[in-house]
Amino acid sequence: MTEPATRQRNVFVVDDHPIVRQGLVQLIEHEPDLKVCGEAADVKEARASLSKVVPDIVILDLSLRDSDGLELVKDIRSKYHQLPVLVLSMHEESIYAERLLSAGANGYIMKQAAAEQLLVAVRRVLAGGIYVSERVGASMIERFAVSGRVQSANPIDRLSNREVQVLNLIGRGKTTREIAGNLNLSVKTVESHRQRIKKKLNLRTAPQLVQFAVNWYSGRH
Repeated sequence: MTEPATRQRNVFVVDDHPIVRQGLVQLIEHEPDLKVCGEAADVKEARASLSKVVPDIVILDLSLRDSDGLELVKDIRSKYHQLPVLVLSMHEESIYAERLLSAGANGYIMKQAAAEQLLVAVRRVLAGGIYVSERVGASMIERFAVSGRVQSANPIDRLSNREVQVLNLIGRGKTTREIAGNLNLSVKTVESHRQRIKKKLNLRTAPQLVQFAVNWYSGRH
């Protein structure tokens, strides 16, 4: 008797680097139980395509050219309540993982992870689980287990999600006006966020803020 064919699960990939996106597509297409049903390079493309295809999971790069993945995670969660999202990022997961899970993501994996680990993450999320590294998972459990959260030594933890988004875009070389357009905010609101970021990070001048943001974005913070 013939074995029933394994049902392929549809994967939608969002990444603004063509080479990275192509690598993800090739990796997924080599798996008998997975297939790519669509691709997008930015938030606008992703929103348009997701209205036409029916993926089982979205793999999403956190840093996109027209915004960042946090906004798209929130958008997907509001429109497609049960659609799992796995965030892929070059940023240190201790900074972003918990924020993105709170926003509705189902997993977070570093771009430096091995291809096999990415597939593990995809299948865990498809099975209804949550994926983060063992180190971040243990850290989250420890924080929730104790009463009263201890102040983190990482200054980025002092920032709100929106402030992290603004800092991220500053580090990518965006102007205040460009940040306002990316995040659908007024220039005045972005300026207010910049002032709060400086205060929380103990930075006195705009050049200090830009330098901190560039260093952090490039992975030196």
